[in-house]
Amino acid sequence: MSRIGILFPRSTLQQTTDRLLSAVQRTQFEMDQAQSALSSGKSVNRPSQEAGRTPVIMVLENQLQARNQHERNLQHSIGLLNFVDQSFADVTDNLIEARSIASSQIGIGSSADTRRSEAAVIDAMIEGLIQVSNRQFQGVSLFGGHRSAALNQPVFEDFLGGVRYTGAAGDLAADVGLADPLAFNANGADGFGALSTRVIGDVDLDPQATAATRIVDVNGAQGFGVRLGSIVVSVNGTPVTLDLSTVDTLGDVVTRVNDAIDSVNPAAGALSIGGPGYDLTANAGHTISINDLGADVSAADLGINVSATGATVAGGDLDVRLTELTELAALGATVDFTGGLKIAQGGQNAIADFSAATTIQDLINEINRHNLGLRLGVNGDATGLNLVSEVSGIEMSVGENSGGTTAQDLGLRTFGLSTLLSDFRLGLGIESQQAADDFAFEVHDGRTFNVNLDGLASVGQLITAINTAATAAGLTVGAPGAGGTDFNVGLAADGNGYLFEDNTVGPNDFRVAQLDISLAATHLGINKNAGAGNTIAGDDLAKVRVESVFTHLIKLRDALASDDTAGITLAGEAIELDVESQALARAEVGVRSQRVAQQQQRSAELKTTEQSMLSELQDADFTEVITRFLQLQQQLQAALQVGSQNLQLSFLDFLR
Repeated sequence: MSRIGILFPRSTLQQTTDRLLSAVQRTQFEMDQAQSALSSGKSVNRPSQEAGRTPVIMVLENQLQARNQHERNLQHSIGLLNFVDQSFADVTDNLIEARSIASSQIGIGSSADTRRSEAAVIDAMIEGLIQVSNRQFQGVSLFGGHRSAALNQPVFEDFLGGVRYTGAAGDLAADVGLADPLAFNANGADGFGALSTRVIGDVDLDPQATAATRIVDVNGAQGFGVRLGSIVVSVNGTPVTLDLSTVDTLGDVVTRVNDAIDSVNPAAGALSIGGPGYDLTANAGHTISINDLGADVSAADLGINVSATGATVAGGDLDVRLTELTELAALGATVDFTGGLKIAQGGQNAIADFSAATTIQDLINEINRHNLGLRLGVNGDATGLNLVSEVSGIEMSVGENSGGTTAQDLGLRTFGLSTLLSDFRLGLGIESQQAADDFAFEVHDGRTFNVNLDGLASVGQLITAINTAATAAGLTVGAPGAGGTDFNVGLAADGNGYLFEDNTVGPNDFRVAQLDISLAATHLGINKNAGAGNTIAGDDLAKVRVESVFTHLIKLRDALASDDTAGITLAGEAIELDVESQALARAEVGVRSQRVAQQQQRSAELKTTEQSMLSELQDADFTEVITRFLQLQQQLQAALQVGSQNLQLSFLDFLR
């Protein structure tokens, strides 16, 4: 059976108009795309045009933008590194000349007058090197490190009779497309040795956990920091899930855990902070346990993955790091903050009073307040404090103030029990004699005893050896100020140096005498005779000096000016080492320059590849686009022509 199809039904005027309008709009849209492709040269100008290619195009465009910035960074880096290299060359030339002057002024052929003349030459050389060390390239200090000075502002300056470095110990770095940022300048610490390194705090201040301790400031019970996630707190078998991903402090954890416990049974117990970490207390008749949820490790990192039943259970040690925000009251180590530090920097003296301090930052501020060119800061392990001198050419010491123990407690005493004997005399050490006694003590009642330095390494070990020798001589011994003893030995209660007390009675002088060829007593600052007195206060020969290029040039200048042959020799030897250090520093800059050059070439090659890939995905084929545009023009013209004819038909035309 057949039937009449309906493929060509009658159309109303509105339907005809709509179809015509739709066709015209579609054609105009395609013409607009073709026109955009012709004007921009790109076949894809909007994400909606090519949903499949758009993500790849966007990645390539972003990469090319980053590549352009990398190339600008590389261009800037190579220019700055080349300038650094040239400046190192200028410094080396000056040091070689200074070394030559030192060599020429030792022995026959030199006189006090010629040495004074050469001292003026070295002085001018020092000023010239200060100018070299303050050079800038496009507003960036060559040797300021990441604390680069502002435009035309120095990082090296004359200060307290020496040369102060106000820059950083690390370099500026830029993203140049490598795995890690590349340093593109130098710093005074590496290039000139402009910061002291000896007063490295050797005391672990052992900061304890408090409610205010930030999560980011703990190493965590597992040593990996704290990776925040979700935990499950179970109270008498009822679990409560907690999200800790947004906590900021250790106190925040306590608040959330205790809220969870209270939501089940407020009488069950609580989490608290105690000493190195948390304590979980479950009251009698209750059990509380804390565990990680799924693969999260928050509880383990916080040391609270514990269970308590009717008792208090301590969590793991969070290993809190020392920071500028650490409160002094939270330190586990016992520190006398009332005594303060007695500081000598060159010819300047100051008392750092910590009695009003409440945080580590307050200690730093007190040191800065005296403007002595010193930096107090947290050490690299975040366990203690370091005190760094910025001033070359002068000597620095840190001792106790009026019987306090602050310097020793903080590990900052330059003449402390742990100070090495090899650090005495600015690193020259003690000249003792092997397999023989080095010096002798004689007390008022005529008894004597000898001391041998063989095998001794520190100030404290020498005190022990002196006590042992005095005891063997029949003397009762104690610490300075002790009563009822014959002989007391220790460190000065005010300032620095050894302190010996003779409480015996007799006609003999109380003295320390060198033995044979040993110079140990002199080098220790104790080669003294108190006569009828009962106290020998040693000199502070364990001062700290910045071992820098400027220090050695200043010492050479001063030795030449004072006609000090031994000083000229020592300074010349130090400058010889400076020449070698400069060569190493310059070589390191050369390695970085080579890396920059290699990265420039690699970046250019990658850019070409990325541009080629982007072109294949996005660029228009002009021949194809023009042809398509002409076709669309004809299509539009035909649509409009046919449409105009159809719209002119009437009902009479239909009846004919």
